[in-house]
Amino acid sequence: MTKTAQKLSAEQAFAAELEQLQQQDTAPVPPGWAMSAIAVERFICGDSALGISRKFVAEAGVVTRIILSLCTQRGILLTGSPGTAKSWLSELLAAAISRDSTQVIQGGAISNLSQLLYSWNPQLMQLQGPSQQALVSTPLYRAMRDGKILRFEEITRCPQPLQDAVLSILSERILVVPELPSAQSTLYATAGFNIVATANSVDEGIQRMSSALKRRLSFEHIKPIRHLDDEAQVILQECNKLMAANHIMVEPAHELIQVLATIFHELRNGQTLDGRSTDRLAGATMSTAEAVSVAHAIYTHAYYYQQSRPDATLLLHVLLGSALKDQPKDRRRLRHYVETECAERQGEYWQSLYQQRHLI
Repeated sequence: MTKTAQKLSAEQAFAAELEQLQQQDTAPVPPGWAMSAIAVERFICGDSALGISRKFVAEAGVVTRIILSLCTQRGILLTGSPGTAKSWLSELLAAAISRDSTQVIQGGAISNLSQLLYSWNPQLMQLQGPSQQALVSTPLYRAMRDGKILRFEEITRCPQPLQDAVLSILSERILVVPELPSAQSTLYATAGFNIVATANSVDEGIQRMSSALKRRLSFEHIKPIRHLDDEAQVILQECNKLMAANHIMVEPAHELIQVLATIFHELRNGQTLDGRSTDRLAGATMSTAEAVSVAHAIYTHAYYYQQSRPDATLLLHVLLGSALKDQPKDRRRLRHYVETECAERQGEYWQSLYQQRHLI
């Protein structure tokens, strides 16, 4: 049986676009980068004239500021609520700049310096002592050695002693391996090396960052998508991508996607599209990423259970699993939203949701 990868890296999924941009690139290229800053931004934000797809939605200037920070060899920290595509943006940046987005450290998964910097192969150590052959590299070590972007996910979940080790690397751009002979003991970062870190704002204070580390990183807050049509387009695009990867041959209905995007948009912001206040859920972020998961679940159900067209009952059941987390009062808030907002809205899904409100 042929094995299929569940997900391709950004540089694999968009290899043709990266190749096209690189071949047509005439702007100055920063040292160690695969393409110019202009080409990197086109890859991320899209360029209809060149046939380059938009992969990330952000307010004007956000992506430019991030790229300029990396041009100056200053690391970047992407902050924001969960589900705002910070990790996806870091992957896109690494794919465009380094053509390699796989050098990744998960802050919550490391607890000692050997996991961050380097470790040793015990068998080779026993045979020949400390040597380059016995050294086991980490994503950080490889990124410095090869001049690539290191993606440091959830850096605030990383213990402070490890954050301090990152601080010295950002400052000096060297990594010392004292066990090796003096001629080999210092690894100098190659041009192109930098760090793109992420942190969820809800995690603030888990491992508080030192002021010294903050000074060596530029901060960029990634906000939820502002415009409803943009959010609906992202949900549709990502849902289609997930279904294609799983060979699910269903065409999502634009009407359902628009209703789903509106619900998430209004419950996240605590305000309806026409400016009236509504309940904001306390236990759920109601992010675009969650909306994509809900849409994917709805159409996956429709495909595998041979339901020709998902109905509002299915929409409501999947929505409940996403919206209701660990806050009991959110059930009342969600029901109030459906009772007050769905009743007067036109359209099959809105009216069906209102009729199914007793299920909440």
